[in-house]
Amino acid sequence: MNRREFTLALGAVLAATAMPVWAQTAPAADLPVVPDMAIGNMDSKVVLTEYASYTCPHCATFHSEVFKDLKRDYIDTGKIKFVYREVYFDRYGLWAAMIARCGGEMRYFGIQDLLFANLTEWAGSDDPAKVVDNLRRLGRTAGLEDAAMDACLNDGAMAQAMVNKYQADSEADGINSTPSFVLNGVKHSNMNYADLKALLDAELAK
Repeated sequence: MNRREFTLALGAVLAATAMPVWAQTAPAADLPVVPDMAIGNMDSKVVLTEYASYTCPHCATFHSEVFKDLKRDYIDTGKIKFVYREVYFDRYGLWAAMIARCGGEMRYFGIQDLLFANLTEWAGSDDPAKVVDNLRRLGRTAGLEDAAMDACLNDGAMAQAMVNKYQADSEADGINSTPSFVLNGVKHSNMNYADLKALLDAELAK
């Protein structure tokens, strides 16, 4: 997604018509804390943060073509800490993130793999009810119970807190496209694995 589309979507997702009504009802003081989702070496000096949306085709492509190598070479080996921050362009992306978080930290990245790998299938409908049904099916594949998913999808305070965090984080890091990356405080746009590897190796060598 390019800068113009990102800017338009940022406004839309905060509008009443672009997100569930319940997601705008909780007082700020009552909102839960929304943790970053991270894997790898939590103590690494190299921290790579990805900003991406579950409804972004470019993000899905990154995860199918680059992330698997990144995970194998840098995350699973404990070289870096990888943080994933969700961007919400629409209700579908928010709901997908709520399903992913419903599995807790242990299941989050596994559910993420399912969401990106099956993006066109679960998000390819104009009927919100159909999309929710599709997300539930993916959740069941990951071992989530219907009752748990109901609770997660109907947690209005968490939904609002997630949108608030998304807005604050993206503004703080100057995010205007997806996927975007912040490597030790420096922002980068989407890239191939060779370019990302070069950046990571340079940081690790410092």
